[in-house]
Amino acid sequence: MAANDRGTGLQAVHEALDEVRFGPARTLNLRNSLPTVRQAEARTESWLRERQASRSGELLVITGRGNQSPGGVSPVREAIVRLLASLKRRGVVAEVSEHTPGSFVVKPAPLSALREAARRSGEPALAPVADPASLRELDPATRRILRLVAQRALEILGVHDFERFLEQEMLAQFALVAAGVPEGPDREARLRAALDALMRDYDEG
Repeated sequence: MAANDRGTGLQAVHEALDEVRFGPARTLNLRNSLPTVRQAEARTESWLRERQASRSGELLVITGRGNQSPGGVSPVREAIVRLLASLKRRGVVAEVSEHTPGSFVVKPAPLSALREAARRSGEPALAPVADPASLRELDPATRRILRLVAQRALEILGVHDFERFLEQEMLAQFALVAAGVPEGPDREARLRAALDALMRDYDEG
């Protein structure tokens, strides 16, 4: 068997093993879609935030090696390396390791890490996405779990005067999960699932 054929065969085996380990839901393949650098960055950040909100396990991000790129270096791969480092500082990603020269295994951070990262940096975790009026438009079940999450967060911070700070904290906690739950069918149910995940993060922390 020619060396090229052996290489192709080994690659097929590795891809089959990755399919078993990660599956389509936990794999982001940038290599096949050939995005620009900006498209790859936006798509990767959005995808990772969604997986963080749904408490996914280990994820596979495929960038490709860049064999066809000038100098044999993939601009998309280099951009994703920088993005993953930034997302780790911002509390979206917990761990990153190179899986192959053209892919990375990424472990999302718990949602509660977003708030801790913001405290360390002195910056807001996310831009405001709602005001009190818009929160009242949420389903009662969503507001109920949001209120419980906010109370739990205030309790962890040592704040006992819940009512004084509750509305502000509800907005902050809603911002944590909303960025990872895009618009679409059943968004309210997905928001509740993300809030449940955030509550578990606080309880387990």
